[in-house]
Amino acid sequence: MLDLSLKEIQSKLVTDFERGLNSKQHQQRLKKDGENILQKTHSISPISIFLSQFKDAMVLVLLMATLISGILGEIYDGITIVIIIMLNAVLGFIQEYKAEKSLQALSKLTAPKTKVIRDGKTVNVDTKELVVGDIVLLSSGDKVPADLRIIEEYSLEVDESALTGESVPVVKDATKMVDGINIADAVNSCFKGTSVTKGRGKGVVVATGMDTAMGQIADMIQTAGNEPTPLQIRLAQLGKILVTICLIVSVLVVLVGIWRGEDIYKMFLAGVSLAVAAIPEGLPAIVTVCLAIGVQRMLRRRAIVRKLPAVETLGCATVVCSDKTGTLTQNKMTVEKVYFDNSNIEVTGNGYEPRGQLFLKNQTVSTENKILEKLMEIAVLCNNATLHKKEIPIKGMFRKGKDNWSIDGDPTEGALLVLGAKTGWWKEKLLTNYKIFKEFPFDSSRKMMSVVVDKGASKFTLTKGAPDIVLDKCTKILEKGIEQPLTESKKETIKRVIEDYGKEGYRNIALSYNTYTNDYSVESNMIFVGVCAISDPPRPEVFSAVEKCKRAGIKTVMITGDHKDTATAIARQLKILPEYGKVLTGIDMSSMSFEELKEVVDEVYVYARVLPEHKLKIVKALKAIGHTVAMTGDGINDGPAIKEADIGIAMGITGTEVTKEAASLILTDDNFATIVEAVEEGRSIYDNIRKFIRFLLSCNIGEIMTMLLAMLMGLPLPLKPIQILWVNLATDGLPAMALGLEKAEKGIMERKPRGKNESIFSRGLDFKIFSRGMLIGFITLTMFIIGYRKSMGDIEFARTMAFATLICAQLFHVFDCKSEDKSIFEINIFSNLYLVFAVLSSSVLMLIVIYLPSLQGVFSTKPLELTDWLWIVCIVCIPYAIQMIKLILLFVFKPKAVTTK
Repeated sequence: MLDLSLKEIQSKLVTDFERGLNSKQHQQRLKKDGENILQKTHSISPISIFLSQFKDAMVLVLLMATLISGILGEIYDGITIVIIIMLNAVLGFIQEYKAEKSLQALSKLTAPKTKVIRDGKTVNVDTKELVVGDIVLLSSGDKVPADLRIIEEYSLEVDESALTGESVPVVKDATKMVDGINIADAVNSCFKGTSVTKGRGKGVVVATGMDTAMGQIADMIQTAGNEPTPLQIRLAQLGKILVTICLIVSVLVVLVGIWRGEDIYKMFLAGVSLAVAAIPEGLPAIVTVCLAIGVQRMLRRRAIVRKLPAVETLGCATVVCSDKTGTLTQNKMTVEKVYFDNSNIEVTGNGYEPRGQLFLKNQTVSTENKILEKLMEIAVLCNNATLHKKEIPIKGMFRKGKDNWSIDGDPTEGALLVLGAKTGWWKEKLLTNYKIFKEFPFDSSRKMMSVVVDKGASKFTLTKGAPDIVLDKCTKILEKGIEQPLTESKKETIKRVIEDYGKEGYRNIALSYNTYTNDYSVESNMIFVGVCAISDPPRPEVFSAVEKCKRAGIKTVMITGDHKDTATAIARQLKILPEYGKVLTGIDMSSMSFEELKEVVDEVYVYARVLPEHKLKIVKALKAIGHTVAMTGDGINDGPAIKEADIGIAMGITGTEVTKEAASLILTDDNFATIVEAVEEGRSIYDNIRKFIRFLLSCNIGEIMTMLLAMLMGLPLPLKPIQILWVNLATDGLPAMALGLEKAEKGIMERKPRGKNESIFSRGLDFKIFSRGMLIGFITLTMFIIGYRKSMGDIEFARTMAFATLICAQLFHVFDCKSEDKSIFEINIFSNLYLVFAVLSSSVLMLIVIYLPSLQGVFSTKPLELTDWLWIVCIVCIPYAIQMIKLILLFVFKPKAVTTK
C-alpha cells in the first residue's frame, strides 16, 4: 500500500482515520486474521524436557550398570533401580516444566501496549490485539507495533536498522507517495519491530503478525533462548568438579572392596550408585525453580523480572540511580505559582480538578489580564495532553463529578492544562480560533517544545521548556502588555525568581512566543512571558525506602532533568543528599573528563539538568570504581545507560517499549520503594539458594563418607545401592525445594551488599557443608556398627539402622539450614510450612520402605523396634545437644553490662 493515497487506503480498509474502528469491526477482524504476533520458530515440548532428564552422564552410567546387573541375573535389583531413576526423572520434569510455564506466564505479563483510537476514544490495548484498520498513535520511544501507513506526522523519525540495517533514523513524510516495494525507501510508512526515535505521529495498520515486513523475514530472526544465569554457570562448574572427585572416590571404594575380597559386581554397582548419590544432579533444576519462584514473588511486589540474572544481581546492588519525577515523587503535578509581569501569583486548587483561583497578595487576579491571556495560550496550545473526566460506572449509570478528572499524556503538560482550565482557557475553546499546523516536539537535548499556530492572518511560535534554556532564546519580555527589551538586569531578576522556586522544590516551566517567519528561526529572538512553578510531592513510602537503603549499605542517587535547586530541595527532603554530598549538573559533567568524574562520583548524590549521555557516563564511572549499579529510566534515550547498568530498571507506566525491552526489571508502579523491595527479594532468593546448596552437599558428603569410611575400616557396605538411591530421592528433593520457599530473614536489609564475584561458598559455607557432611557420615556409620553388633551380625538389620539414621540426620539438618547464623533453637521451625510438610513426606516414605512387607524384600530392610528408634534419635540429636550446651554457656558467661549512677 505504499503507492496508494490515504483516501484510497481508508476506503480499502473500511476504517475511519478520526474515530478508528468500532468494537464490532475489531472483534470480527481479530477472529478472521488472528493475533498480531510472530510465530515462534521453536518451543520446548514436554517430551523434550522429560528426555533431557536422562542426559546426565552419571544417570547414563547408572543405566549401564543396571543393564550389566540384568545380564548377571540380578533382574529384581535392576528393575528397582530403573523405577527409582524414572521417579527422579519425573520429579526433574515437573520442576523444569513448572519453571518453563512460569517464564511463559511472565512473557505474557510483559506484553507491550499500544495506544490506538477505537470507538472515537484513545485507549491502550495489548499489541497482539491490533488488526488491520486500527488507528495507532506513536510517540518518541515507542516500538512500532505493526506495519502502518502514516496519516499524520510531527517531526517523526524512526530507527529501521532492525529491518534495513540503516543506522541513521528515517525522517517520515505522510504526504509522500512511494513507487515499488522497497521498505528502505518507504518514508510514508512505519514497520513492525522498528523504533520511534523522535517526534510523534498517527498511522493506520495495514498488516499484522506474519503478514508484516518483519513477519516475512521471521525465519531469519533468531530468538535468543534463556541463557544460564551466572549462578547456574558457577554451579555447572561446581558439578564438573564434584563429578571428578566422586569418580575418584567411587573408584577407590571399588578397588578397596575388591582388594578386601568383595564381589566385583556388587562393588561395581556400589561405586556407581555412590557416585550418583554424591552428585546433586537435581541442583540446576532446583536453582531454576527457585529463581522462577522468586520471579513470581517479585511480581506480587509489583516488579516484573525480564532477565533471570537480575534476580541474583539485585542482592549485589551497591548504588541505585533513580529518576525523580514519578519514581521518587508522586507525579501528580500541580501549578502552585506563576510569575509574570514582575508579579508572583499564588494558584489554589489540588490535583487535576480544574477549580481554583489566582491570587496576588491575597487579591484575586483578573482573568482579563492580557499577559495572563498570552501565558495561558502558550500553556494550553503548546501541549499534547488532554484533560477529561473519568467515567465511573455505578449500577449501569455513569457518574461525572468532583475529583473524577484525569490526564492523558505528560503530567507536567496536564498541570498546565488544569491551570488554563482554572482561568477559563480550555484547549477546545482556543482551537476554535487557533489552528496548530506544525510542531517541534520536546527533545531531551533541546529541553523545549514549540508549536506553530495560525490565527487568522498571523502565525505565531509558542514555546515552553526549561527556564534557563528558554530564557537564553529570548531577547524581549512582555510587560504591561507591551513587548520590551529583555535587559540583563531583568534576566537576573527572573533567574532569582526561578532559583527561589527551585529551592522550594518546584519544577519550573518557562513560556515564550514569537511571530513565525520560518523553521530556521522558530526558537530564536523570542518574547519571554512567564514561569509556572509546578509542585510534585515525594511519595510517602520513599522516605522509609531511602532509609532502608542506607541501612543495607546501598547508596541512593537522584538523576533528573530538573533545575539544580529543585533537585537539591527534593533530595534533602527525602534525605538522599547528606550534608557532605555533592550535586553535579549536566554542564559540570560536560566539562569533566571520565577520569575526573571517577574521582568524585562516589561523593555525588544528585545529578541535575542531565542529558541521556550523562546517564551512561555516570553508570560507567560507578562501575569503574567497583559499584554494582541499578539504573532506572523511561525514555528511549535511557536505553544505553540501562543496558550498561548491572541491573537496568524500566518504568512500567511511563516507560517506552524500547526501554522496557532493554531492561532487566520493570516496575509496574514506577515506584522507588518497589526497587528496594525487589533488592530485598533478590537477597532472600540468593540466601535460599545458599541454604539448599548447603543442605544438598552436606547430605551428599555424608553419604559418600559413610561408604568410604566403612570400606577403609574393612566393614561390610553400610548401605545397598538401592538404599542410597532411595535416600537421594526421598530426602534430598522435597526438602531442598522447600528451602527455596523460605521467607527473608529478619535483618536481611541490615547487611552490606555481597560482592558481585563472591563465591557461593563464601562466609564459611564450605566449612559448614564439609563439617556437617562428615558428622552425618560418622553417626550413620556408628549406628551401622551398633546395629551390626546388637543383632549379632544381621547385616540387613544393621543396614536398616544406618538407612534410617542417614535419613533422620538429613531431615534434622534441613532445619539447621533455615539460617546461616542461628541455631535450630533460635529459629521458628514452623515458619515455613512447606518445609514441615516436605520433612513429614520424606519421613513417611522412609517408614514405608522399612515397614511395608512388599518393599522390605526390594530394599533389604527389616522393621525397627521402639528401642532402635530411641538409639537413632539419641545419636542424631548429638549435634543439637552440643548447640544447646553452647547456648547455655553463652547465657551463663555472657558479659554483664556495666551501669553507672
